[in-house]
Amino acid sequence: MDATVDAPPNLAGPNATSNDRDEHDLIGGPFAVIESDPGVFTTLVRSLGVQSLQVVELYDIEPWASDHLHPIHGLVFCFLWKKDSDGLPKKESCGLEDGEDDSAKLWFANQLSDDACASMAILNVLLNVEEVDIGERLRVFRNETERMSSPMKGLAVSNAHFIRQAHNDLARPADIRGATNVLAIKTLEDAAKAERSMNAPPAKRRKLAAKRKKPMNPEATDANQEEAYHFIGYIPFRGKVWELDGLKSGPVEVGELHSSPSPSGSGSTVHSSWMDIVRPVLRMKMRKYGGGDEETGSIRFNLLAIVEDQFCRASDQLELLKRERDKLETRLNSAYPGGWGDKAGYFSFTSIDSTLLNSSKEVFATSASFQNPTPPVFAPDFGAQRMARDLQIMNMSPEELLSAWNRCIENALSVKTTVEDELEKPRLANTENIKRTFDYEPFIKEFVWRCQMEGKLAPLLNRRKPRAGAH
Repeated sequence: MDATVDAPPNLAGPNATSNDRDEHDLIGGPFAVIESDPGVFTTLVRSLGVQSLQVVELYDIEPWASDHLHPIHGLVFCFLWKKDSDGLPKKESCGLEDGEDDSAKLWFANQLSDDACASMAILNVLLNVEEVDIGERLRVFRNETERMSSPMKGLAVSNAHFIRQAHNDLARPADIRGATNVLAIKTLEDAAKAERSMNAPPAKRRKLAAKRKKPMNPEATDANQEEAYHFIGYIPFRGKVWELDGLKSGPVEVGELHSSPSPSGSGSTVHSSWMDIVRPVLRMKMRKYGGGDEETGSIRFNLLAIVEDQFCRASDQLELLKRERDKLETRLNSAYPGGWGDKAGYFSFTSIDSTLLNSSKEVFATSASFQNPTPPVFAPDFGAQRMARDLQIMNMSPEELLSAWNRCIENALSVKTTVEDELEKPRLANTENIKRTFDYEPFIKEFVWRCQMEGKLAPLLNRRKPRAGAH
């Protein structure tokens, strides 16, 4: 193995200060358990420096539940994972040794830290999305680690202070203390085992080594199967769909994207959606791991999608509709100099809806526009979309203008609702994050202690008052 390729990243540089070096500490630390919640993962993505993406939950894998989120950059599947009979995850070959196919260009890291599978799945997806700005920190991290092996990338993630900090900032204080305690106990136990092994006689030392190599009893394993929630990612990359599981030896190819001739016979090609390829795989995973309890109807998995920021998308749509309305009204004023609000076209079904006419004055006002009357646009092709729509409006007849105006206001009402919902989501997520990460333990301990000191604890517990001098 080439040491220059697999060396840990020195992102701080040789002249870095001590604070810079803390960004990649070699000792590392534990990753605490975090909730599988879209608000939590969106906060994690933003904390890592990716501002243009968010995480949403999918309640079904059918097209009706996902097509409106196009494009979906990746999926994160959370399920109740059980250890295999040998106590280790099954290894699957993915052809990474070849080094010439597209799988070798994937950024993939193995999971080396307990409870880091959530962040590992997110990183395995984010660092392979080529058309999205992932921010300076992650971009530097990807460039510094792209030639490493998968285990060394996992080690780099475990030692990256900013990744671990962003992860643990979303965990409960009790979970952080529990993760630290587990790490300390495991370290002490490993040290004690190593010391006993070194001090043991040669014969006993060989016996202990043979015992460690002895395969586990499958029946005993089935009786005490260890269960834990695990996260894996799915992404489209270079014409193929990949499964990224940090507990496997490498990326697993799910399927290949195909192109077929257009059914209209125009000579164009139709590219298959990567979601169509990943759906059968997800169904198999759900049957295998997430069937739940048939009696209680519980579901033991959830599916998250990494998509473009829905507020930015809806805000751009509302701004486009606002400019479309202005252009339509300019043309309507020219077509109907005497006023067009109560006009009907040549056909009775072509007229202005009076309800929409009354709503048109307030439909483009949102809680965000009150703070910023000229909201920014986010799409890089916003100007091109506006120009294309303006050209369509220029070629419309007066009847078409009336119908287009009605559709414009109807669409604006729907998009405004989406904008307001997306504005409310960060507020709710921030409130939940404060509740989740606040440490209630000191208050509870003090409350119980005060109740005891004032003699109110025993009645609350339905116990008799202790005798004087009793402890």
